[in-house]
Amino acid sequence: MLASGALALACIDAAMAQSQNYPVRPIRVVVPYTPGGITDVVTRIVAQEVAKAVGQNVLVDNRPGANSILGAELVAKATPDGYTLASVIAAHAANQTLYPKLPYDSIKSFAPVSLLVTAPLIVTANNNLAAKDAKELVALAKAKPGALSFGSSGIGAAAHLTTELLMLTTGIKLNHVPYKGTAPATQALVSNEIQILMDTPSSMMPHVRGGRIKAIGMASEKRIASAADIPTLIEAGVNVTGGTWVGWLAPAGAPQAAVERIGNEIQTAFKRADIRERFVQMGIDPVGSSPAEFDKFLRAEVAKWAKVIKEAGVKIEG
Repeated sequence: MLASGALALACIDAAMAQSQNYPVRPIRVVVPYTPGGITDVVTRIVAQEVAKAVGQNVLVDNRPGANSILGAELVAKATPDGYTLASVIAAHAANQTLYPKLPYDSIKSFAPVSLLVTAPLIVTANNNLAAKDAKELVALAKAKPGALSFGSSGIGAAAHLTTELLMLTTGIKLNHVPYKGTAPATQALVSNEIQILMDTPSSMMPHVRGGRIKAIGMASEKRIASAADIPTLIEAGVNVTGGTWVGWLAPAGAPQAAVERIGNEIQTAFKRADIRERFVQMGIDPVGSSPAEFDKFLRAEVAKWAKVIKEAGVKIEG
């Protein structure tokens, strides 16, 4: 018994020492999307800053598939030692309601590390659409119920659910056409296959500035610095806001010392003016929250999108 007790204490001491010295090897951050999107771009910027701060490589591992479920499941079931993290967005919160047989719990299976950024969405339209702002869009949609189509980067994406919220709020009816990503959805908008598309300013504003599509309004409470000439939906009398976000999670049970170390380094990096300005110019709001703040935010997001999904009757096909 004494020998067993001594061994147990030795293991505890070793674990505590490892946590205190964390990290002693490279950290992997799983991005459940393909390279190039907002999740990937934000993650790589933050990973670079964290790597410099902790003196270890922070490797970004893109694992797309099943509306981010494959990557999130990989992290949920990883060894909870602080060396495998997930970079997730609003779809992570929506999936909790969308998928009755999700192979993990969007809250209970993870330990929040930090909410990195938030980003409002912008409503854009094909250039031929006879509406120049949100008020005219709503009037047009009401005059022609079901005649207009909107696209999204996938069922349950922030763009999809925020458009559902727009329909619930205004009483209009639009047809949803999901695509496998923002790029094909944008191409469909340009070609008038769909008439409306809501996505992040960083994705849509280059096309707006290039004259390929037009901006209808920003789904934010106030105008954003990188597109100050684009009015909000609220300014046009449509009281709808919505957006996406990027946050880091660890598997549930990860050492608190590891979670707090990464969270603290992120908060420190986000206090720097150059880092904040870099995101602002992309139409992204830098946050850099504490683990506790992200936990509260994530729970609110799950509840928010559960309400929209149920009221709109959103279902996963197939």
